[in-house]
Amino acid sequence: VQLQASGGGLVQAGGSLRLSCAASGRLLNRSVIGWFRQSPGKERDFVAGISWSGGSTKYADSVKDRFTISRDSAKNMVYLQMNSLKTDDTGVYYCAADRTGYYRFNTYKTAYEYWGQGTQGTQVTV
Repeated sequence: VQLQASGGGLVQAGGSLRLSCAASGRLLNRSVIGWFRQSPGKERDFVAGISWSGGSTKYADSVKDRFTISRDSAKNMVYLQMNSLKTDDTGVYYCAADRTGYYRFNTYKTAYEYWGQGTQGTQVTV
């Protein structure tokens, strides 16, 4: 599986951004695609994920009702729409694939075998 993430930038608190992840490769239809965030000085944490085959989703509590993950199977794209951004959302965002996601929807980063490069940093200012 190959992944390429894009998007991010500078935004004021309360604003919105959309991240994109282009995905390709074998067994994609059995994968979960996840977005992870690494804030300065912190671990890389799960933000949201989507099952490629069924479209089921999971979110970190900190982003529920603000972020929406979606996929366009025809274009092999996964998106992360981020609304009502907070300064805590600042960081580099990565998309990743867990090819075992068809069997279990994992949210811990060690389950994800394939990683795209991080987006340009997202910085949320007051």
